[in-house]
Amino acid sequence: MPQKHSSLLHSALLLGLPLAIASPHGSNGSGHSEMGAMDMSMAHSSSSPSNSTIDPGPMSYFRLGEKTAWIYGHIFVMTICWTVVLPLSIMLSIAKSRFTIPSQATFLVLNALGLFLGTVYNANTPDLYANNAHHKMGWIFTWLALAWTIMGIVNIYGKYVTDRRQSREQISQANLARYARLHQDAETQDVRWSNDSGQGTERNSASLFGPPSTESENRNFDNSLQDYNDVDLDEVLGEAEKHGFLRNTRVDRFLSQNIHRIAFGKTLIINRILYTIIERTIILMGWAALATGIITFGGIFRGSAVFNGLAHWIKGGVFFWYGIYTLGRWMGAFADFGWAWNIKPRSDLIPTWKTRIPSADSVESFLIFLYGISNVWLEHLAAWGSTWSPEDYEHVSITILFFGGGLLGMLIESSRIRDLLSTNILLSHKEQEEQAPHTITTAQDTAWNQPTHYTISLNPLPALVILLLGLMMSSHTQDSPLSSMIHKQWGSLLIGASLARGTTYILCYLKPQSSHLPARPPSELICAFCLMAGGVVFMASARDVVMAMEYNGLDAMFGFTLETPKDEREVKNQEINIRTCDKSEFMGLTLLLSELKEQSASVIPAQNAASVSMVLESEAEQ
Repeated sequence: MPQKHSSLLHSALLLGLPLAIASPHGSNGSGHSEMGAMDMSMAHSSSSPSNSTIDPGPMSYFRLGEKTAWIYGHIFVMTICWTVVLPLSIMLSIAKSRFTIPSQATFLVLNALGLFLGTVYNANTPDLYANNAHHKMGWIFTWLALAWTIMGIVNIYGKYVTDRRQSREQISQANLARYARLHQDAETQDVRWSNDSGQGTERNSASLFGPPSTESENRNFDNSLQDYNDVDLDEVLGEAEKHGFLRNTRVDRFLSQNIHRIAFGKTLIINRILYTIIERTIILMGWAALATGIITFGGIFRGSAVFNGLAHWIKGGVFFWYGIYTLGRWMGAFADFGWAWNIKPRSDLIPTWKTRIPSADSVESFLIFLYGISNVWLEHLAAWGSTWSPEDYEHVSITILFFGGGLLGMLIESSRIRDLLSTNILLSHKEQEEQAPHTITTAQDTAWNQPTHYTISLNPLPALVILLLGLMMSSHTQDSPLSSMIHKQWGSLLIGASLARGTTYILCYLKPQSSHLPARPPSELICAFCLMAGGVVFMASARDVVMAMEYNGLDAMFGFTLETPKDEREVKNQEINIRTCDKSEFMGLTLLLSELKEQSASVIPAQNAASVSMVLESEAEQ
């Protein structure tokens, strides 16, 4: 067994690695020891605090120390590929940018390079994590990404060919109508009046005062046709995706001429649906690859320890993406649903189905309710058949809190429930109108209007549930002091997120929103950050992760900072705020990608408007 060695690089790769896609491992490998039955719960006890007595467990790639250049290259390339290039491709695809295909091609090239590096590493190292899920996920997601790119090309060229054919038919009909008018004018001018001598009216005459000749008519018609052909039909049709890449190449001509053979009618519709589904879910696939990559590299969650790992990493991941969702609401995502702290647009401004979308607080309450009602049956799964411990009852009580809080939140969001709660006062108003309608003044009548803060949902139940969870986890004592401190850290972060959301509600209550535009309350940025950071620290509180931290001589501060060990047990005072910076940089990257998407989306309508104006001006001149 190699000597224990803790380093800045190794610690970052184990606990803070953004994304790594593992390549194949064989099915035969070294055995592993069982870690013991563990409760599928939010918090579990850790091993003893003395790292001299900690069993490091089976050998892992993290501690192998062989061919490290290959695995670090694999990690670096896949990190750039799946955390930078892939989100960029998704945003450009949603915006229908002409750079979508180049970005997808770049992603595939980098992914192939990462797979090559990982394959070489696996061929030169033993299989230390037999039958790992990361290997299978990596290949599945790679093929899905390739299929996503191919379907995108089919969508672009399929729509391009279809719309171009329809547009040319319309242009041809317009040209035929113009030719008919020119021909009719020519016949009218060929008729002579009774007092006309005919001088200068023959077709071969050179009279300066005669009607236009046939050549002149044809020239005018050709000029008008040329004016139409000069206008780029692709831009009129909004096919900006095709421009700037593969244009006027052999591949472009081949696809334009043959794509209609495989993409037409319902086939093209099904292709678009599948493309959209992968487009909106592939980023979550990348997150799954991240999680399983770290697990495989660290050699954690073996045997029955997988229950504890799933509990912490799935729930921590949910909080992390809850933070991403909160950041998206602040940026203006889902504004057409009324989720961006704005007034939902009227039905004449958005599609009808969007008006039926419930409020954001309704969705959050439903998800909390769903978590509670499902996990209440799973808290004792790992210790099925054994005696219930006090910790088991504590964890079940948390799920009941989520079940009840989510249900109450949904009831509060129900418009029918609100109307029933106002029944008595509304009946009194109705009786007054029936008995003495002439006594009601205008001021009294306006007093029966709904309060202005009813324009957006102000439901504190989701924030209250998260607040109570944070308080409980902050005081949830573990066998290991390190584990207790980590639980306190992510519990405190959830408390901060709840308080920030409460501040948002206060701001919106004091000054209700009156615009369809996103309000962007600053407190939501704090809420998003605390949720994202809390989710990651939540994942770090899993039993095997805590044991790895203790074995490598790290303390609880590592959840927020990455420390440089002096030796096996002591840590220098120099700290690098990398974990916190990761969340800030990730938020900044998300903002940048969203801005790029909006910028790309705004370019296409401007191009289309300019092209349509050219067509209209050409018609006016004719």
